[in-house]
Amino acid sequence: MPAKKTIETGIDELKRLAAEAGVDISDELKKIADKVGDNSKSERVWKRVELARNPDRPRALDIIENICDDFIELHGDRHYGDDPALIGGIGFIDGIAVTIIANQKGRNLKETMARNGGMANPEGYRKALRLAKQAEKFRRPIITLIDTQGAYPGLGAEERGIGEAIAMNLREFSQLKTPIICVIIGEGGSGGALGIGVGDKIYMMENAVYSVISPEGCASILLRDASQAKNAAAMLKITSEDILSMKICNGIIGEPDGGAHLDPKAASLSVKETILRDLEDLMNRAPAALVRYRNQKIRRFGHYTEA
Repeated sequence: MPAKKTIETGIDELKRLAAEAGVDISDELKKIADKVGDNSKSERVWKRVELARNPDRPRALDIIENICDDFIELHGDRHYGDDPALIGGIGFIDGIAVTIIANQKGRNLKETMARNGGMANPEGYRKALRLAKQAEKFRRPIITLIDTQGAYPGLGAEERGIGEAIAMNLREFSQLKTPIICVIIGEGGSGGALGIGVGDKIYMMENAVYSVISPEGCASILLRDASQAKNAAAMLKITSEDILSMKICNGIIGEPDGGAHLDPKAASLSVKETILRDLEDLMNRAPAALVRYRNQKIRRFGHYTEA
């Protein structure tokens, strides 16, 4: 902040000197002011990225513990194995039975390795689909909690069909005849997030981010310089406000001042309040109507009007 004040003071001084000398430097001053504004925006957006990645930020299991009366975790995709990076099970929120599917990150090195950093393999997405189909059969609403940099890009994941698994989820989730509420609680990265991110309502926590690629990846590919990640983050428009303005999400769930990690319980209760409000509405809708409006919403993504 002191550096910004120094720059602004310098601009004011230049204006004064130019006025005294009768010199017009308005174009040059505008370029300087625009550059300062760009840097300021990059810093603000990067702060959101850091908050979304904060190791103390509430993880999916923390939120589940805070919002559910009870939760039973279910395992396995019935094809290959179980994936601890993508968890799922049956929970009760104020007595309402729901199926919860979520990315689970670790909080330290040991947990992060065990959970693969929240990056799911194909068996994770197939487990998610199995649980989603089960929820549809028993007319349980589905809640997804998204927090991943993306699907795991390893050789084994490719051999077992990670692309096919995600594509299958996109198709099947769009047709499920039961309510689906998606909440991005941290990072919503690429196809890894989309694999459990198709729903009737999509929300973002205030300091969550949602993007087709990580800022570091974008900087490396488009800007040819990984050190430009802050500028890439601003270019990508990944903040909750950006995503809401593009009508990709339905709303923003507020966090305690300073971030959800400072009061995980309060942040979780805000998520619970949003879920309960929407469940009351969605559970009263006909299954066919849910699918129809969900697909209409999906097809509107990316539409824009040029002046």
